[in-house]
Amino acid sequence: MSAIAKRDPSALRRFPGTYPFGPLRQEMESMFENFFGDAGFLAPASDLVPSLDLSETEDAVTVETDLPGFKADEVDIEVNDNYLTISGKHSEEQKEEGNGRKYHRVERRTGTFSRSVLLPCPVNQNAVEAELKDGVLTVTLPKAEEARRQKITVKG
Repeated sequence: MSAIAKRDPSALRRFPGTYPFGPLRQEMESMFENFFGDAGFLAPASDLVPSLDLSETEDAVTVETDLPGFKADEVDIEVNDNYLTISGKHSEEQKEEGNGRKYHRVERRTGTFSRSVLLPCPVNQNAVEAELKDGVLTVTLPKAEEARRQKITVKG
């Protein structure tokens, strides 16, 4: 047995005030969360991960996603177990130099993405509509009958 006792490193992390770098670690985690969002630094670094807006009315749930440059046939939409998944694959035409053209930078995005979001209520999967117009994908998901508000008449 050694004369120096081994410390359990996880025991130090349980109490941030006693861990020598606890405040620094908390500050770094906060910084990553503020910069990368809720997923922290594990968030995808791709520019192809589209942000979305999810809204709800009495009759439907609507999701709007910016997909500039995408065509309708490059986008797939699925509804499964109260999750909406929007995925797509976008590829630009091959850039060839010649005919007096020399590319110094090619930054237009290509690649694939997949984005899933939990819906706030059950929806009628057979009546979902989607439209891609001016680079904005709008998915309208009518609420299932059991998710709609129903007025109950009080007898008296």
